[in-house]
Amino acid sequence: MATFELQTECVVEALFSDLLGEDQHDCRSLETDFGGPVQSAEEPPTTFDPVIIASRLRCMGDQCNMDFERVSSDALAEVLKGKMEKFGAAVDFLSRIWSDQNPGLVYEKAFLSISVKLVMHVAKKIPSMVHPSQLIQVINGNSQVRSYIEACGGWVRM
Repeated sequence: MATFELQTECVVEALFSDLLGEDQHDCRSLETDFGGPVQSAEEPPTTFDPVIIASRLRCMGDQCNMDFERVSSDALAEVLKGKMEKFGAAVDFLSRIWSDQNPGLVYEKAFLSISVKLVMHVAKKIPSMVHPSQLIQVINGNSQVRSYIEACGGWVRM
C-alpha cells in the first residue's frame, strides 16, 4: 500500500485534473465517469481510487458556503491576491471559524472542505497561481487532518 503522502498526491492530482480540465457548463461527476461498478452506500470501499476520492473531496468543497471575499483575515487577503504562501494559514483560520460556527462539523472535515473550495476559488480568479503541490503540502503538513483521515480508515474511506 502506498504511503499517506503518496496517496494524498494522487488524490490531489486527480482533483486538479478534474478542476482544470472542466468546462464551466459540464456537470459531470468523477464518480460516475469512473466507469466502474456502482457501490452501494452500505458497502465500505476497499480499493484506493484517487479519482473517486477526488470526487468526494470536491463534493466536500461544494458544501462550503463561505464567502471568502467577506472574511477578514490577512492570510486570506494574501491568498486572494494570488500569494499562495499563506494558503495553509488561511485554510486553518477559516476552518476554525467554520467549525466553531457549526457545532456538528469537526475541524478536520472543515479543513478539507475549505482547502478544496479555496483552491477552486483562487483557480477561477488566478489559475496560474494555483498548483497541486500547495494543497498536497497543506494536507500532508496538518497532523490533525492526517490523523483524522487515518482514523477513518485512510483516503479510501473519506
